[in-house]
Amino acid sequence: MSGLSKGIRKVEVALKWDPSPAGQPPTDLDVVAGAYEAADPYGAPAYVVHFDSRSPDGTIYLDRDSLDGRGFGWDEVMTVELDRIAEHYARVVVGVVIQQRPARRTFVDVVGPGLRVREGYTVLAEDDFGGVLGATAATVAQFVRDASGAWEFRPGVQGFEDDPETFLRTMGRARLS
Repeated sequence: MSGLSKGIRKVEVALKWDPSPAGQPPTDLDVVAGAYEAADPYGAPAYVVHFDSRSPDGTIYLDRDSLDGRGFGWDEVMTVELDRIAEHYARVVVGVVIQQRPARRTFVDVVGPGLRVREGYTVLAEDDFGGVLGATAATVAQFVRDASGAWEFRPGVQGFEDDPETFLRTMGRARLS
């Protein structure tokens, strides 16, 4: 990054999957995000954005929400306006949760999943969750503020086997590889 770069400014995290086979209950995936304060960047999130919420300042919001993967293109889309997030936040972690109603599901049970993270027209990451097939949730992106205040992207899909509520509380904790 050059000295003139302002880092990553605004990203879109998009998720898609195919509907469940006939006779099976619908599959519902959700894009979620947690913001972490500089004083405790690996502790509890200061706030979490999910399917029925947005960040208090309006910088993280869901543009599209699907309950079953029906439709064309990307089923869930979240926008993160990093350039507008208050300076006391040092990290934003984005994850994907598989709703566990009416049956327990992991990524191996999701038909045709896909993930894309992009800034403008530049694709920063793509994934199909093939590395976390036994997980019920996964972190899919981290955005970290550097010493100059610019945001940098840290890719990587990391699986969790928690229920959705526990995942939301723990997704930003430091984990051993």
